[in-house]
Amino acid sequence: MIRAHLEPHKSSRAGWLRAAVLGANDGTISVASLVVGVAASGAAAANVMIAGVAGTIAGAMSMAAGEYVSVKSQADTERADLEFERQELAMHPERELDELTLIYMKRGLDRELARAVAEKLTAKDALAAHARDEIGITPTLRARPVQAAIASGAAFTAGAIVPILTVTFTDVAWVAEATSVTAVIALLCFGAAAARAGGASMVRGSLRVAGSGVIAMGLTAIVGRLFGTAV
Repeated sequence: MIRAHLEPHKSSRAGWLRAAVLGANDGTISVASLVVGVAASGAAAANVMIAGVAGTIAGAMSMAAGEYVSVKSQADTERADLEFERQELAMHPERELDELTLIYMKRGLDRELARAVAEKLTAKDALAAHARDEIGITPTLRARPVQAAIASGAAFTAGAIVPILTVTFTDVAWVAEATSVTAVIALLCFGAAAARAGGASMVRGSLRVAGSGVIAMGLTAIVGRLFGTAV
């Protein structure tokens, strides 16, 4: 009797993890940088808060829309490939069987075994076999536009909450400094969490994300101080 052994591979998280990590990092970096820049210009506390909230709403909508359009394009391409393959299977079944056989032979199977495997998989679900082994489309990695858009927009909002809360509970004289510190801490946590979920180095992941945030906030602070309340 063959017992099933399910292994928790990280690649199954690739779709939503990429959108969530990008959204959270962008939310913290974008809104924190905006808040730091406006606060550094000497703007009033109300103006700093308005800038932060407006940046959060605009950024979340932009991330969700952009992610949806991007992943939808990928989904459309996958759908077109599958439709083309469906037509090929209907018109040239024997040729498609030979094609699948050659794929398995290139992976190390001898001709007889490769043919037997191709015939078995074709009998079960020919389109699924060609989608997976010829085109490279699998259920785990299929493009999911709505899921990606929701994950991206929600993650951006979650990331932006950090600078928004900092502005809410910090005196305007220290908003720029406090926002920078809390944003860096949040980015370190996001980077470490993303690296852990993806099976990568938590130290490298956290430093990479936090470093980009420091650069962004530093540049906007310089712009804010140079242009003053004109920002």
